Amino acid sequence: MIKVIGVRFRQAGKIYNFDPVDLPVKKGDHVIVETARGIEYGYVVGNITEKRDEDVVMPLKPIIRIATKEDDKKAEENVEKEKKAFKICKEKIAKHGLQMKLIDTEYTFDNNKVLFYFTADGRIDFRELVKDLAAVFKTRIELRQVGVRDETKMLGGIGICGRPLCCNTYLSEFIPVSIKMAKEQNLSLNPTKISGICGRLMCCLKNEQSAYEYLNSNLPSVGETVKTFDGFKGEVLSVNVLRQRVKIVIEQNDEREVKEYSVNELKFRPKKKKFDLAAEELKELKGLEDTEESKLD
Repeated sequence: MIKVIGVRFRQAGKIYNFDPVDLPVKKGDHVIVETARGIEYGYVVGNITEKRDEDVVMPLKPIIRIATKEDDKKAEENVEKEKKAFKICKEKIAKHGLQMKLIDTEYTFDNNKVLFYFTADGRIDFRELVKDLAAVFKTRIELRQVGVRDETKMLGGIGICGRPLCCNTYLSEFIPVSIKMAKEQNLSLNPTKISGICGRLMCCLKNEQSAYEYLNSNLPSVGETVKTFDGFKGEVLSVNVLRQRVKIVIEQNDEREVKEYSVNELKFRPKKKKFDLAAEELKELKGLEDTEESKLD
């Protein structure tokens, strides 16, 4: 086991593990650490924890020190510098007539590098722009192209739910989201209703996915034939996932009638759970291996 502490460098940014050494570091403290980009100023997001060696990316860099008042002041000065750098870079982009949108500017804590984040439809030749910026700032310049999801995460905003965006408030990393999740949750497949500000599928589709997978596994499929507790047999017309109720079309005396039942009042072939499917796949693979071995014999 190894002691680690999580540090972030920007709001809702990725959490990186560092060695707390023997420093009395606690959640909420600002610290100075060494990263691949140089000396950085970050804040601690949790207390010291112990992790297994295989769960930690080695080598684990140590925390240099807990931030002093001078460090806090320098960090505030860097924020003001970033605002000025953003304005200057925007002017230079317009001067060179480049088809790119500047998103954010970031100074490393030791001012060893200035990073400019931008979006563009394709590749941009910004060599002349870098020369101009280097002449102004007298330090290393890095221009980094990001996607629309990263742009939204940096800028923030209000989602269609009326709350601040998940990616800008608490999501450390983007999670895979698919249209299958919207289908599983019986949502409208209209792109405007299931897409976020970034134009991609909303990250929050993942939040309730496991609950819907469980609830759907207890329900019959639409079109499936089921038996009811009172002796009827019919075809599933629709299902209410959250209420766990099913509407069934029953034919009786040449008449069709729609009745609603609780899922507990029905008999049907249960759906295969994920682990059942995985077990079957393994069984099939084992069967194939046995067949190949018998051929060799």
